[in-house]
This record gives sequence, structure tokens and C-alpha cells, in this order.
Amino acid sequence: MRIGIEAQRIFRRKRHGMDMVAVALIRNLQEMDTENQYFIFVNETEDSSPIQPTDNFTIIPLPASPYPIWEQYHLARAVKKYELDLLHCTSNTAPVFCQTKLVITLHDIIYLEKINLKEGSWYQRMGNIYRRWNVPAVVKKAAGIFTVSAYEQDRITQHFGLDSSAVAVVYNGVASHFKPQSLARQQEVRETYALPKTFMLFLGNTDPKKNLKGVLKSLALLESSAESFPDLVMPDIGEEVLRSMLSDIGAPQLLSKIHLTGYIPNEDLSAIYSQALLFLYPSLRESFGLPILEAMACGCPVITSNTSSMPEVAGNAALLIDPFDPESIRQGIEQLLKNEGIREKLIEKGKERPALFDYKKGAATTLANYQEILQRT
Repeated sequence: MRIGIEAQRIFRRKRHGMDMVAVALIRNLQEMDTENQYFIFVNETEDSSPIQPTDNFTIIPLPASPYPIWEQYHLARAVKKYELDLLHCTSNTAPVFCQTKLVITLHDIIYLEKINLKEGSWYQRMGNIYRRWNVPAVVKKAAGIFTVSAYEQDRITQHFGLDSSAVAVVYNGVASHFKPQSLARQQEVRETYALPKTFMLFLGNTDPKKNLKGVLKSLALLESSAESFPDLVMPDIGEEVLRSMLSDIGAPQLLSKIHLTGYIPNEDLSAIYSQALLFLYPSLRESFGLPILEAMACGCPVITSNTSSMPEVAGNAALLIDPFDPESIRQGIEQLLKNEGIREKLIEKGKERPALFDYKKGAATTLANYQEILQRT
């Protein structure tokens, strides 16, 4: 069979969560399926290192263009040109006029639950508007729907009035390079990003769900209640954005306690997790929460939210807090900084948690669904 996989963003230099999940899916399918013919549709190449073509996996660069045009025009034309039997779109949206069986991965439907045109960056707001238009249309036509957690499965089926069997849960996994790194590797990465000797780690961006403002408020509370505390390392946040938020909450002095690194490639994150005192992930809403498992796999204790999918992913191996309450976040930070027993307990439990989530198993489930869909008349 001729199977297409939309992986538009995997060759961009600054890859993020959904990009890495698509890369892992393709790599594992390459290992387990030598019978079907695959066509991997990407944006014109910037960095071709994530995957390489094989005898039955062909990489097809489509013209670089704004994502809606790339998807609705160029990808839709490619479906017809390459005579696909099935197209799998991996990042929430798909061509509305798709002339083959369509499978979509809905990582989440946050953009359908609410939309605020004043929150997030311009790019994020426009993306949410596009998804809000596209997703209801393609869900009606999809021959198969995947999502990444039982929590999100419930959200999707309730929103669209679907039976739970209509949405398959395919959990994300942890890439093999996420493991405790040697002291030499830690030192190398520390020097690359000029990291403090001791630090806490927060991964987020300007998307409101990542709760950057809540984190900053919790730091302000921590500053007022503690004699001292470690710096907080923040990848992927711009200084102008940070200054503005600190001004909004009346705590501009916190700038000196925050270390901005810019974008950090996925390959370097394991060495940063490995030396962080704690990993802070108090999102307001997630469909999965992959960094939780990445940090655990590297031996870093995790503070995360008691909402949405995060308890499902973290289990009893993380300290759960209320992300809507900065005081709850502050208490969590203080507890892990002061109580070595709790830290060690979470580190030990965290070592076991990533093994429950496996990309190979997810790829096998995906392939089985492809085969079942292709056998339908």
C-alpha cells in the first residue's frame, strides 16, 4: 500500500514536541515495515538529519509556503499525484479536500475549547484560528483518529460526540538519548549555554497554557519568603517578553535570577535535565506532557500540574501542584529544594516511569490501525 505521512516541520532547525513525535514515528515505522511504500511530505529542506530515505520511505519536499497553503494546496495535490491509499496527518490539521483515506493525530483540542485573540503570539493566535476552522471539518471525514492520552481521548470524544472506540490512544515515548549524562557532557553543555553551577529548569514559551506568568509570580513569592534560591534557566523565552511580564507583575528585579538560553536543540536537553536541581512544568493544560518523562529519564525530579493529562503521565513520580495558584507552585519548589528525602524518592520513582511509554509500541499500534483502515471497503 502507498501511505503518505505529513511531517511538514520535522526538517526545521528549531524542532519542538510534535516534530519530535513525528520523527520517532517515522523512524520506528522504518524499522518494522518493509512492505508498504511510504511518502514523507516535508517542507523544503533546512536540516535533513532527523530521518533518511530508505528503499520504501521516500522524502518528498513540497514548496515552502504558509502552513495553510502548504497543507490545503500542496499536500492535497501531492495526495493525488502519488496515488496514495492513505494519508496520515500528524499535527492536528489536514487537507479538507483529501482524495484518499485520512488519518489524523489530534494532539489536543485546546483551540476548540476557547480562543482569546489577545493571548499568545500573533503566530500562535493565527494557528489557533486555522485549527478552529479546520479540525471540525476533517474529523467528520477521517477514517481514523489518534490522540496521545486517555485524558485527551475523553475530551475529543465528548466534544465531537464520538464513541471512545473512534479515537485510538497512541502514547508518546522518550527518545533513547534522554538518560543521565556524564559529568564531562554536563560540563560541556553548561559551558555552551553559560549555565549557572546550580539551577532549576523551566521549559515553556509564550503560549498562555505554558503558564509563564504563573511561574514568574511563584518566583516573586519565593523571593519574599526565602533567603536565597537557585537561578531559573528558561530556554526559548525572549528577554523583551520576560521584561514585559516581570513589569506586569511588579517584579522587574527577578530578571537577575533568570537565565535565558534561547532555543536548545533536543540533543542537548538531556545534559541540562541531568544537572538541574528540579524541573518545573506547571502547565495549565496539556494533552500529554512529554518533557515530564524526559526529565525523569535523566534523573531530574519533576514538579508538574494536577490538571489535564499530567497526572496520567507523571503518576506518583512527580510532585503535583495547582498551576492556577502561584503559591502552590512556590510551595512545591521550596519543598524540593529543602527536602532531600522527597527529591531522592521522586528521582527513584521517575527512573521507572518512562519505560511505561514506548515509541515502538506506539508505532506498532499506528501500523495496525493503518492496516485495519486500508482493509475497509
